[in-house]
Amino acid sequence: MTMMTPQPLDEDEEMLVPHTELVEGPLALDGTPPVEGPRPMEVMGQAEVVSTAENQAADETQASRHTWVIENFSRQTNKKLYSDIFVVGGFKWRVLIFPKGNNVENLSMYLDVADSSTLPYGWSRYAQFSLAVVNQIHNKFTMKKDTQHQFHGRESDWGFTSFMPLSDLYDPSKGYLVNDTCIIEADVAVRKVADYWSYDSKKETGYVGLKNQGATCYMNSLLQTLYHIPYFRKAVYHMPTTENDMPSGSIPLALQSLFYKLQYNETSVATKELTKSFGWDTYDSFLQHDVQELNRVLCEKLEDKMKGTVVEGTIQKLFEGHHMNYIECINVDFKSTRKESFYDLQLDVKGCRDVYASFDKYVEVERLEGDNKYQAEEHGLQDARKGVLFIDFPPVLQLQLKRFEYDFMRDTMVKINDRYEFPLELDLDREGGKYLSPDSDKSVRNLYTLHSVLVHSGGVHGGHYYAFIRPTLSDQWFKFDDERVTKEDLKRALEEQYGGEEELPQTNPGYNNAPFKFTKYSNAYMLVYIRESDKEKIICDVDEKDIAEHLRIRLKKEQEEKEDKRRYKAQAHLYTIIKVAREGDLLEQMGKDIYFDLVDHEKVHSFRIQKQMPFNLFKEEVAKEFGIPVQCQRFWIWAKRQNHTYRPNRPLTPQEETQSVGQLREASNKNNSAELKLFLEIEIGPDLKPLPPPEKTKDDILLFFKLYDPEKEQLRFVGRSFVKNFGKPIEIIPKLKELAGFSPDEEIELYEEIKFDPCVMCERLDKSASFKSSQIEDGDIICFQKLHQAHAVEKYRHPDVPSFLEYVKNRQIVHFRSLDRPKEDDFSLELSKSHTYDDVVERVAQKLGLDDPSKIRLTPHNCYSQQPKPHPIKYRVADHLLDMLVHYNQISDILYYEVLDIPLPELQCLKTLKVVFHHAKKEEPVIHNIRLPKQSTVGDVLNELKTKVELSHPNAELRLLEVFYHKIYKIFPLTERIENINDQYWTLRAEEIPEEEKDLAPTDRLIHVYHFTKETAQNQMQVQNFGEPFFLIIHQDETLGDVKLRIQKKLQVPDDDFSKWKFAFLSLGRPEYLEDSDIVSSRFQRKDVYGAWEQYLGLEHPDTTPKRPFTANQNRHTYEKAVKIYN
Repeated sequence: MTMMTPQPLDEDEEMLVPHTELVEGPLALDGTPPVEGPRPMEVMGQAEVVSTAENQAADETQASRHTWVIENFSRQTNKKLYSDIFVVGGFKWRVLIFPKGNNVENLSMYLDVADSSTLPYGWSRYAQFSLAVVNQIHNKFTMKKDTQHQFHGRESDWGFTSFMPLSDLYDPSKGYLVNDTCIIEADVAVRKVADYWSYDSKKETGYVGLKNQGATCYMNSLLQTLYHIPYFRKAVYHMPTTENDMPSGSIPLALQSLFYKLQYNETSVATKELTKSFGWDTYDSFLQHDVQELNRVLCEKLEDKMKGTVVEGTIQKLFEGHHMNYIECINVDFKSTRKESFYDLQLDVKGCRDVYASFDKYVEVERLEGDNKYQAEEHGLQDARKGVLFIDFPPVLQLQLKRFEYDFMRDTMVKINDRYEFPLELDLDREGGKYLSPDSDKSVRNLYTLHSVLVHSGGVHGGHYYAFIRPTLSDQWFKFDDERVTKEDLKRALEEQYGGEEELPQTNPGYNNAPFKFTKYSNAYMLVYIRESDKEKIICDVDEKDIAEHLRIRLKKEQEEKEDKRRYKAQAHLYTIIKVAREGDLLEQMGKDIYFDLVDHEKVHSFRIQKQMPFNLFKEEVAKEFGIPVQCQRFWIWAKRQNHTYRPNRPLTPQEETQSVGQLREASNKNNSAELKLFLEIEIGPDLKPLPPPEKTKDDILLFFKLYDPEKEQLRFVGRSFVKNFGKPIEIIPKLKELAGFSPDEEIELYEEIKFDPCVMCERLDKSASFKSSQIEDGDIICFQKLHQAHAVEKYRHPDVPSFLEYVKNRQIVHFRSLDRPKEDDFSLELSKSHTYDDVVERVAQKLGLDDPSKIRLTPHNCYSQQPKPHPIKYRVADHLLDMLVHYNQISDILYYEVLDIPLPELQCLKTLKVVFHHAKKEEPVIHNIRLPKQSTVGDVLNELKTKVELSHPNAELRLLEVFYHKIYKIFPLTERIENINDQYWTLRAEEIPEEEKDLAPTDRLIHVYHFTKETAQNQMQVQNFGEPFFLIIHQDETLGDVKLRIQKKLQVPDDDFSKWKFAFLSLGRPEYLEDSDIVSSRFQRKDVYGAWEQYLGLEHPDTTPKRPFTANQNRHTYEKAVKIYN
């Protein structure tokens, strides 16, 4: 599933979510509720989960309507209600509602899989559905919403948390409750889907798919399209690479490797090597990007990598075409032309019925006349025709369909799901070559055949991509949907991807017999055509001889290793893994890899033994491997104790050793692991040869010994021994001194290592008490060390075993990164998880050579995004280092730091505002960060700003404005407190108050003046503001002609440019154009407008360059991160 960054929702735009009861999480370290806390996800109804369904071949669709009548609705006391179960498509469904809202002031309603708890693992079903609350007074006001979803174990219900306001639902006059009865309708359509898990793409189609890394379906569909252009694939194979290159660091090699596997693998192919070669981390792979942008960036990268090689120029040869921008004067002999190249063409969908209509619009002639005349060099302003004609088209024509556009009225991006047709054969020479320039080569026949259709299924905030491709241009189409490839017919690849609406038959008409219609959220997004005359060259043969030998050898070896792993896995059920730990493993690992318990079983010798082999025969295998005679081997079973330690528990009995290894593993392993873990006890004689193990009675206890050196801070394993349970520790002290190499008169202390999870327990052992009375048993660990005098203890950081083990348990290496360089480690510190906030900042300050630790501010790490969390850690809010590192169930080892210019406690009492200062006589504004106590006023901000800026005269007064989207929304009163001023989305602009504004006559008006352009979208004229807004005084009876002179002088605009501007009075976005003789003040008499910013004098500029409205404020209108390939 793809989750995209939430955008502001329009009132009638619904958030589709799996039903989740909202809960409040704990406070974050910055004192605010956690951003990542439990909450419903904003996953649009067509998120990537949709992929496997709507997409798969449907033999038939079954649809039905269920009507649910709920009486005594307002008196329902249950938090949630379920409808009766109904069956559609052989599946059981029910409607789930929250009559008082799911923690929102809206009715919450979902479609639920009724039997989800009893369905087998891996179940999945797809449905298109609508939910409605019937208006029983006026049926046309019935509240209805539709969506589609792939239901599965983790998301067994789906729908609308905010379906409709409770105030409307419970208002009897609105018609949704009549006689306290509510009527709910659910229309559900279910498509039957083939068994996903047993499907073999290679066997069924001859092709394999690409694995999805999280949200990389957009990349997968593009890569499949490029791979199936054989000329392109051949060129990639011929890019020079060497056997020493690594795919993760070389885009050419990674792409060669990927294409080779697509050509020769039997199963789907991973793309991680390729994304690593792009320089992407895991987080990048979970961001959904734009296919068009990735296509351009990837092709530019490959074009650059191909320079100076045998395949230089391939990208241009395949994809590059040229068009001519022209402006031709009507009344004089003057024509201006400019040739431009393109790799793809962006075609309008809105207002166009098909590809030809889009091409007609592309070459449409615009007349430049009236106020919009063209400045034709020596001829001056002239009436002219402006347009675009094509000089040549490329062999492979990539058409990007503009399915997404900016809706100015709703102030958001929207997806255009309108019906838009595209032909199997595209003739761009039609109607006498009307798309071609007079200079084009008429000998080239521009007849194209459709090769691939890239589809986007979903909404503007997220969705799924897949591709329909016919690799050889035969009649057989294939659908490439991540890992799955299926055969498809022409109708599925073309007509069903046109978009528009789909009407499904009603099999069970209910209360409201309206047609069962759904918007088709899946539609074509990119088309690839291949020119007929170049077909043979493009669809060429690509075989092994095109692939470098070193690449063939490398990839075949990879394939063989993969096959070996597969066979190993397939036979795993016949074998048992036996891990045998020996004393040498304990000696090798203790104090290096591990400190607690005895051994890391992942690093001991493993045997892969057939389950039916008798254990006695296995001992012969051990004898061969280790050189230990069978009679000298004694094996102990490991056991996990209640305190979570893992110790040798008891030796195998002679009877157990006659069993098969499979029986023994099952009998000894309560965790049902596939592994059998053993400790091999070996006695070594004086001649260093193995001896038969001594007889063990019930009074014998096997103990393990560790020695601690506080001076070296070293813990190591020194041996093992049997003791009698009625014996005393004092009796084994001489042996321990011998194991440690101590002199006989050295005094030692003994401790028992009891446990380490969740906390360390290591207690002093009474030397005079019996082992039995101290509850010592087989497998226990005795730690010992020299007895130090009190004065000597002080010189050691960790003077005894318990303090050392506590240190090891809490030891944490933390990687510190500067907050302004969040990808790079600056330094690392060894800290303790139990360190306090003060301990941590002191160590950081010490490392940085900073005297005042309170000037260090730390920010925690988000383990999922691999980015700093949005809010820093507040002063002393985190008790311990562990609190700073924990992120849900993960512990990070990264913290970000800043060095502040004032102590953090002081800073937290201050407010920092970013103020843009506009000098009265200088063009470039300057940004200043003003930091003042939170209780300060706007007047204080301006006084502080005066100390930082150059004023036009010493007595100049300043004002602070709130600017948003190139409009002035507010002049802040000098007394307003700054604590609640938000500069994150709004621009705070400071400027000098002009002298003329300080002494306004009673008849003068101070008006807003804004720059704007006009655009036509959705068949409506829309105004788009840009540039810097400003105030202007207009005098009574002053004409527009007079005002224009003052504006031109104020803005210092050259005559040529100023002459192209139009002037209009705008109210609520509607322009009323003014003549030079019009009295401007007469238009600004109304007082009842919503806000002054909605009534202004507009300066209309000719729209000569496309302006992307969402670049105006990156915080608000950046819809997705730009695709970047770093290598």
